[in-house]
Amino acid sequence: MPNPVLHFEIIGGSSKQLQDFYSSLFDWKIDSNNEYNYGMVDTASGAGIAGGIAADMDGHGSRVTVYAQVPDVQASLNKAEQLGGKVLLPPTPIGQMTIAMFSDPAGNTMGLMHA
Repeated sequence: MPNPVLHFEIIGGSSKQLQDFYSSLFDWKIDSNNEYNYGMVDTASGAGIAGGIAADMDGHGSRVTVYAQVPDVQASLNKAEQLGGKVLLPPTPIGQMTIAMFSDPAGNTMGLMHA
């Protein structure tokens, strides 16, 4: 499948409150032992995709975002803009990967990822 979804995020409110909620609801293991208190989700099922749960740190508000893998983050952002989307987060390196975010014409937040 071209451009598969690799990651999800649940953002908003209190990191601990959201992490505790989803951990209790779905029995997810969530490791937030990092400088951002970003809860890395391990569903421990061997199926599905990994994710993260955290407070809103960028001022974009509460949201659920999925991240598609793309070969060129900037080219994909350019195409999203040509199709009526709006860049929310320009290409940003995080460790070994680069991420970006945009909103679609309906205002939904979508992420891009290249590793």
